[in-house]
Amino acid sequence: MNNKLLPWCIAGVLGMSGQLHAEEDKYIWLEDVEGAKPMEWVKTQNAASAAEIKTFKGFDTLVANSLAILNDKERIPYATHIGDKLYNFWKDDTHVRGIYRRTTMEEYAKADPKWETVLDIDALGKAEAVNWVFKDISCQYPENERCFVSLSRGGADAVEVREFNLNTKSFVAAKDKPFFLKEAKSSLSWIDKDHAFVGTDFGDGQSMTDSGYPRGVKLWQRGTPLDQAKPVFTGDKASVAVSGWVLFDDKTPLSLVTEAHTFYTASQYVYQDGKLIGLPLPQDAEIKGYFKGKLFIELKSDLTNQDGNFKQGAVVYADVADLIAQKAKFSLFVSPTQTASIAQLSFSKSAIFVNWLDNVKSKLVRYEQDEKGAWQSTHVPFEANGALTVMDVEQDSDDFFVNYTSFLEPSSLYTVNAKTLNPKKIKGMPQQFAADKFKTEQYFATSKDGTKVPYFVVMAKDLKLDGTNPTLLYGYGGFEVSLRPSYSATIGKNWLEQGGVYVLSNIRGGGEYGPAWHQAALKQNRHKAYEDFEAIAEDLIARKITSSKHLGIQGGSNGGLLMGAAFTRRPDLYNAVVCQVPLLDMFRFNKLLAGASWMGEYGNPDIPEEWAYIKTYSPYHNLHKDVHYPKVFFTTSTRDDRVHPGHARKMVAKMKDMGIDVLYYENIEGGHAGAADNNQAAELNSMAFAYLLQQLR
Repeated sequence: MNNKLLPWCIAGVLGMSGQLHAEEDKYIWLEDVEGAKPMEWVKTQNAASAAEIKTFKGFDTLVANSLAILNDKERIPYATHIGDKLYNFWKDDTHVRGIYRRTTMEEYAKADPKWETVLDIDALGKAEAVNWVFKDISCQYPENERCFVSLSRGGADAVEVREFNLNTKSFVAAKDKPFFLKEAKSSLSWIDKDHAFVGTDFGDGQSMTDSGYPRGVKLWQRGTPLDQAKPVFTGDKASVAVSGWVLFDDKTPLSLVTEAHTFYTASQYVYQDGKLIGLPLPQDAEIKGYFKGKLFIELKSDLTNQDGNFKQGAVVYADVADLIAQKAKFSLFVSPTQTASIAQLSFSKSAIFVNWLDNVKSKLVRYEQDEKGAWQSTHVPFEANGALTVMDVEQDSDDFFVNYTSFLEPSSLYTVNAKTLNPKKIKGMPQQFAADKFKTEQYFATSKDGTKVPYFVVMAKDLKLDGTNPTLLYGYGGFEVSLRPSYSATIGKNWLEQGGVYVLSNIRGGGEYGPAWHQAALKQNRHKAYEDFEAIAEDLIARKITSSKHLGIQGGSNGGLLMGAAFTRRPDLYNAVVCQVPLLDMFRFNKLLAGASWMGEYGNPDIPEEWAYIKTYSPYHNLHKDVHYPKVFFTTSTRDDRVHPGHARKMVAKMKDMGIDVLYYENIEGGHAGAADNNQAAELNSMAFAYLLQQLR
């Protein structure tokens, strides 16, 4: 999936229709995120909902379980190679905001490795009196001495970017002329030690897109003021974002500039000798890697040209020099099947690895070219009924990590060498709940249009099929995101061990079967994702695993929209709904924060023909006084600068005025992730489980 977005300029009568809607929306005042009146409303709702939920007699136990799991010293410290060291970001009860630390591979292989602290976020926040949240670190390859550290206030997407020296374990001193960006939704990428691609808010009202992301990219030289950075490219204000970035083939760089027109379409340019050269690629294709002089791209639609017919979801490649010369010849690398799609594509020094998802189960395959140029494949020997994730693959090394997990098996981390393909277990999480008492089954529900939709059920081995089991159905169904089996000790301890059944849905809109599965639920076909979800709910009831009285549902972000659509479309089908950081007002979603970037997924509500289908499922516009709805628990975050908290606020206010019983909790920190630290995460998770247990038992 290209991380691109589509804003749309409103004019004439369309602008008027938006004004009329705003005048009719008496809850629009709640969109003032940190206004005194809205925040007073938030605090009132928080107090009432927290008091009600926390009356659950097992609440303190749920919190203790969650916190013990989140702070468990035995969890796997996932690490990334930077140079000859392994780096890890770690949170626990001592390091609430976290520490960035490093060790050697020799130490890492030990059960209790010795770590060297590189950056202490708790200490930094205390020293500067700012609630810093660590967001990212990006180091200049191949020297790996200088890095960009991104810090967020309270977990927001907007970040302050500072230059950091890994050797001295300190931010670069002013005398050394460090790169620095003030808080904004920025793009900053290394070119070499003294040059970077930069896109940020220059304060001129023209440097950001309608979606709130950088509109252009500039070449910034160390020691020069930001406002003197050399313009490289400026995109349309209605595009989603523009960014500059560098791909490496071993140590050979390829400088690229991307203009994302929508969330799923982009124009790609090579920046070479101070000039931009457009690449002759399909706009909906996604660049996956640069390997042995070839650029690899994944097709999101069928491609037919003089080189042949290439299937949607296939990966093809062409020589970079030929692409630059506008004489590209595409060759097929791999193509999907009816049941198998590409979950990951990873490039080591000598080989390419494809993590296939076959009926939502993983298999890892190595591909190498023989002397005739033909691709030879070899399976990496994993028994994978769960999910494999390839990690820390570096273009200058053949050693990397693979993580394996399933619903009932804690994560295990393996080292793999691209030549020997002999996985060696290096880390393993301890079992944290009584997994031996449970089993996993995969079923297929039949959706309204006849499509078979897979889902997983995790349940007790001795489960009675009498329709009385408290069941939690989780869903997302958007943006080509695949939901795969994974181990959650929190779900195990706070739900399964409490007598619950857990269900993971793989509805259309996701990426479980590749681009076609995603595109089947775009825009005017959005209802297909909701029909898939309803089909799974009805299948669970038909199998007597549960019943409407004992069925709860959960989802966040786009999954929060799914929740809103689910309970407004079929209020009879569920008795509990956990709706997290949701989109709900689909008339105004493109006016709020990053919302314009998602019109490629949902459509543009300012176009009457598109609003005609959006309004059929927009939860905020499909509430009715005379309908009995399940008691919904909405959660969001004041610091969420991706999905506006106004969505959930307005929905709750409207429901309350209609006399509908509803619960609401807004974390004052946390950003789109919901929580800024483990203490907050434990509290929020426990509130959700307490609510579900109260509603569904």
